[in-house]
Amino acid sequence: MRCLWLDIGNTRLKYWITENGETLDHFAELHLQSPADVLLGLIQYFKRQNLNCIGISSVLDQRNNQHIERTLQHLKCPMHFVQVHQQYKKFICGYEDVSQLGIDRWLQMLAIAEPNKNYCIVGCGTALTIDLVEGMQHLGGYILPNLYLQRDALIQNTKGIKIPDSAFSILAPGHNTVDCVHHGILLGLVSSIEKIMQQDQTKQLVLTGGDAPLFANHLSTYNPQVVPDLLLKGLQTYIDY
Repeated sequence: MRCLWLDIGNTRLKYWITENGETLDHFAELHLQSPADVLLGLIQYFKRQNLNCIGISSVLDQRNNQHIERTLQHLKCPMHFVQVHQQYKKFICGYEDVSQLGIDRWLQMLAIAEPNKNYCIVGCGTALTIDLVEGMQHLGGYILPNLYLQRDALIQNTKGIKIPDSAFSILAPGHNTVDCVHHGILLGLVSSIEKIMQQDQTKQLVLTGGDAPLFANHLSTYNPQVVPDLLLKGLQTYIDY
């Protein structure tokens, strides 16, 4: 079976094409608030793939999702938009109002939750998200501005100080303003994760998203597991079930 998997975030669209579990193609692109237009440009390519199924994770509103659905109808293929459930595959959501939980976070947890295993799942994407899972129960989590959002906030709100792009890499004290900003932001986020891990060291630390390798370098004490395509695994788990 050949499937198309779509992860549509606030700024970026990702797709995977898989056949019997093996990834044949993977692509990511900024959608500039118009994901349906990006998909329209890919329709002819998708048609040539002879797809059997489409699984979609979208954080966008109903209007955008309807536009996406109309665009994908050109493929004449069954499609499934993932929805957060209070309980699914024996996994129990920790939110009282499940509509408030981001579909990306829920899928990441669904992908990895299993009885008698405890996890701290950190999504290193547009926001830094932290979710705690104990067995098949979501215990709740945290959302923090990521590295770049924090830097942008400083640029916008600090008069007279220019903060150009620079690599987020080390935690040592900075010796100029640029380094102080970058090292300080990274230190704050790494320290937040460390604080949570110290509260319960039975949890396996799982990192996913584009900046996962960076955070893994600074959290080696906790033997983090880096899973780049955890959301894809969640999509597949959802559809298979």
